Amino acid sequence: MRFSGLRVLKEGLTGNKGWQPHWRDPEPKPAYDMVIIGGGGHGLATAYYLAREHGLTNVAVLEKGYLGGGNVGRNTTIVRGNYFLPGNSEFYSHSLKLWEGLEQELNYNVMHSQRGLINLFHSDGQRDAFARRGNAMINQGDDAELLDRDGVRAFLPYLDFDNARFPVYGGLYHPRGGTARHDAVAWGYARGADARGVDLIQNCEVTGIDIDGGRVTGVQTSRGAIGAKKVGVVVAGRSSQVAAMAGLRLPIESHILQAFVTEGLKPCIDHVVSFGMGHFYISQSDKGGLVFGGDLDFHASYAQRGNMPMMEHVMEAGMTLMPMIGKARVLRSWGGIMDMTPDGSPVIDRAPVEGLYLNCGWCYGGFKAVPGSGHCFAHLMATDRPHEAAARFRLDRFRTGHGLMDEEGTGSQHNLH
Repeated sequence: MRFSGLRVLKEGLTGNKGWQPHWRDPEPKPAYDMVIIGGGGHGLATAYYLAREHGLTNVAVLEKGYLGGGNVGRNTTIVRGNYFLPGNSEFYSHSLKLWEGLEQELNYNVMHSQRGLINLFHSDGQRDAFARRGNAMINQGDDAELLDRDGVRAFLPYLDFDNARFPVYGGLYHPRGGTARHDAVAWGYARGADARGVDLIQNCEVTGIDIDGGRVTGVQTSRGAIGAKKVGVVVAGRSSQVAAMAGLRLPIESHILQAFVTEGLKPCIDHVVSFGMGHFYISQSDKGGLVFGGDLDFHASYAQRGNMPMMEHVMEAGMTLMPMIGKARVLRSWGGIMDMTPDGSPVIDRAPVEGLYLNCGWCYGGFKAVPGSGHCFAHLMATDRPHEAAARFRLDRFRTGHGLMDEEGTGSQHNLH
């Protein structure tokens, strides 16, 4: 079933009786060539690209709940490619290019809106840092424009420019940045993978990883044993727990990141805006709600909910940056489990166990990385060679200290990234 304007019109005139399910609900087979643990954005994208790019369709995605019920449905939907360090820069540039053709490729409206992203700076030192970042982005082939105070005011007249503590000096403008509909991204990849023969198995929790002679042979699940020649672990904040089933201890801490949305409002924020002194970021959804977030809760947890002190901290940052937000009523909040690495950058690599592959440690970068992560992880699983865009996301950098990518320059403390 393909989507088109004509199909929508036809179904609207005939009672919407011709729509079909987006994907099948198959029973698990006894064995597959590849099993992907995790039915979020990264896992579904991996399955899609395994089928599309490499012709591998004897693949199963195992999800303990429902597809898209984890972090891919619990974020602030921001898409950007404004990273600075080699390794991160080329990867997120690669992912952004995939975003830009995603709707046509999937024949699915993921509501990708390149409305532009502006990172504000509030001191001379921050200006210098963003100038360097902008130059690195341009050298990578992406877009960046350094705005002065008046340049920012032309885009964002509603900010508190003369705040005594954090006056706005200017901003780094990334026109190709923007947002996408988080659940639509998961559904689009699920639909594309299923159409190519991949089995998407929901309500199937992995309870063990079978290893024989140092090699993966399959997994144990709540729906029985499933054999597999290769197993990919793509479970975000649960990475440490699942890896422990294979006897691995990962350099990851799991922390909570909260997000918030207000009641629907008339259009008032046209861009994605990031506050340089408060780690506050905000955009307006197509429904009209203001979607915003801030720092981690700063304590390790597997709970998908936040705490009141961090809620207050985020609201204070929002009020400092744009006092007008105080007139909006918060509709709801939610929490995602972030798998935080010591250097703030991810891992896409083979595990020490033969046939086991790891995709984890996305910190704040998980949603925007979905297409690039799936594309690169599928390449790794299919060929046993890293994709050039993700070649630096090695697991052993934390053991050797070589190739660390401390994007924010905050050292080796997990919760500061």
